[in-house]
Amino acid sequence: MSLENDPLDFRSDTFTKPSAGMREAMARAEVGDDVFREDPTVKELEERVAGLFGREASMLVPSGTMANLIGIALHCQRGDEVIMERRTHSFAHEVGGGAALLGVLFNVLDSPNGIIGPEQVRAVIRHKDVHEPISRLVVLENTINLAGGRVVPLEQVQTFRRLTSERDMRLHMDGARIWNASVAGGTPLSEYAAEVDTLSCCLSKGMGCPVGSMVIGDSADIERARWYRKMLGGGMRQAGVLAACGLYAIEHNLPRLAEDHAQAAELAEGLRRVLDDRHKVQDPETNILMVHTDGQATTEETLTLWYQLGIMALPLSDTMIRLVTHIDVPQGGAAEAIRRLEKSKSG
Repeated sequence: MSLENDPLDFRSDTFTKPSAGMREAMARAEVGDDVFREDPTVKELEERVAGLFGREASMLVPSGTMANLIGIALHCQRGDEVIMERRTHSFAHEVGGGAALLGVLFNVLDSPNGIIGPEQVRAVIRHKDVHEPISRLVVLENTINLAGGRVVPLEQVQTFRRLTSERDMRLHMDGARIWNASVAGGTPLSEYAAEVDTLSCCLSKGMGCPVGSMVIGDSADIERARWYRKMLGGGMRQAGVLAACGLYAIEHNLPRLAEDHAQAAELAEGLRRVLDDRHKVQDPETNILMVHTDGQATTEETLTLWYQLGIMALPLSDTMIRLVTHIDVPQGGAAEAIRRLEKSKSG
């Protein structure tokens, strides 16, 4: 099948639409009132996800932002300090919810590649002093979106686990794309989950679902999390139609994530070939590819040309363009994007 005139949307893996099979699963789903815990399909999804991650329980919530907010709420009191890297989603893209709604203080650290080191964190953990907030929680993101989909290795997570345990702190992982991290590194989901107190994962990104994230942890934490979900307006009624999407994605879309990683690598190789020296293409580790430019004018010029060619990408700053491969990028989409760029260059 020719892709010559098809739009190629690399803006985000949140732009995916439910497939025919997923829609069929939604239509067949048994439902009930989930706030009363009477939705059998939601129960099935929550049990399935808890089992995949090797933890006692999980809970469906509408969004990753809510999942992370609940993760922070489970571990922090008002005035407590949360430590994370500056590009972490909870600080960069969640509207300051932790500060506005929970009253926590963010202490954000910088690193060259988006992955903070345990010694960086150790250096800023506060001594117990009546004049200072309590350093209560470390948040890690995996994969790291704004760092180009980088994978935080299991060994790094384990080091943070030792540190937080030693200092009587807690560890939460924003695992919005933990599926991709697991596939890329060959690390089972359960091994990541074993090293953190709580974990979130997203169903509406690379997994291809229209809505939904999960909060994962011990039974006692997830029981408390249900109160926070209701407080934040996240209690859903006949949510089985959405849970059915998650069950379908685990069966059908999780096994194919390596295809997205392969397309990202192919796209990176092609872009290095066709772009000039005003651009630097970052090596993708998963399904996210960053192109760094020498300035705003180059970024705008590049995006304008790409859009004229039917190639959609997302500017993340004046000097950074993000491309994301996903289930709705057709097979051969990366090659077709490069073909169009080469044709425009030669023409």
